[in-house]
Amino acid sequence: MTAPLDGITVLDLTHVLAGPFASLTLGDLGAHVIKVERPGTGDDTRNFPPFKDGASAYFAAINHGKQSIALDLKAEDDREIFEALLARADIVLENYRPGVMEKLGYGWEALHARHPRLIYGAVSGFGHTGPDALRPAYDMVVQARGGVMSITGEAGREPVRVGASIGDIVAGMYLVQGVLAALLDRDRTGQGRKVDVAMLDGQLAILEHAIAITTTTGTPPGPTGARHPSITPFETFQAADGLFVIAAGNDAIFARLCDVLGLPIARDPRFATNPARCENAATLKRLIEAITLDRPKSYWIERLEAAGVPTGPIQTVAEVLHDRQILARNMVVDVLGPDGQPAFVAAGNPIKLSGMEDPRTRPPAPALDGDRKAILRWLQEGVNET
Repeated sequence: MTAPLDGITVLDLTHVLAGPFASLTLGDLGAHVIKVERPGTGDDTRNFPPFKDGASAYFAAINHGKQSIALDLKAEDDREIFEALLARADIVLENYRPGVMEKLGYGWEALHARHPRLIYGAVSGFGHTGPDALRPAYDMVVQARGGVMSITGEAGREPVRVGASIGDIVAGMYLVQGVLAALLDRDRTGQGRKVDVAMLDGQLAILEHAIAITTTTGTPPGPTGARHPSITPFETFQAADGLFVIAAGNDAIFARLCDVLGLPIARDPRFATNPARCENAATLKRLIEAITLDRPKSYWIERLEAAGVPTGPIQTVAEVLHDRQILARNMVVDVLGPDGQPAFVAAGNPIKLSGMEDPRTRPPAPALDGDRKAILRWLQEGVNET
């Protein structure tokens, strides 16, 4: 079996999450990822808890399967190694503040002149253009400034960040998309491109309903808890033993929901259409819960699923890790330790491609500078080949 990015080499200068998440995805698709780290300290996430046998589980989850070499890009000897790596690389990724790579002599213009086929992927808080390009940012900053926090949480309460680091993760996803598009374009033109992704831009890009509501009504939406502001019923409902979710995305599904619940309201003008249901969402929730409160969650989930109504439990992460569908899709994998035995657990690769292997284990996360000899040997082999 082959992976689509077999033979593609990525020089990954990024740290923490957005960039490393992007290089992890590229590695899962077959790319050879060389992580270029700061001597002595390496990626900040090497020091993020929790730890097992002195190693960070966080770091392992995002950096498994990569190689590591520690280089000081201000030191002449290390710059020579980096230059050799650039000559063999297809992609370089960085997440420094705009201008840092230029000061080192490795900005887009300089690299493109020397390595015209090299693809340059940059991810930063605010991008490489605009009045705030030089400002620092972390996930929470862009969730707040990008509007996501304003619609997250319960009405009347303080805004909250999304529990997952979507400021970083979304930016990493867009970086991968841009890099893959640049690889396709290089096949046609022979030229690399610069891919400039801002975390803030990514947050705006995922505000599909919020932008539509704001620009159409003139009033920005606020937090609505679990309820979707444009689809009803599409939220949590109370059963006898706790909350579960129902997502009736159209009139036909709503009619099936009414049949299961024994609610004769599918043709009631207050609920017959989605706009009407949105107008009367609070009343509809009370009518549904007057019935669902009599039985446990499992009872309703079983019957709703049998009727083709989208529904499900609200699971903890521990429960998700044992979910039969998740396990059947190989979405929980073991990350091996240096001894070749399972050491950590991580999410699997969500991109399932025909003809590409999807093993149940992943290679270890690299020790800082742990692959220096192997990388230098690989560089020498490349010189000998030419």
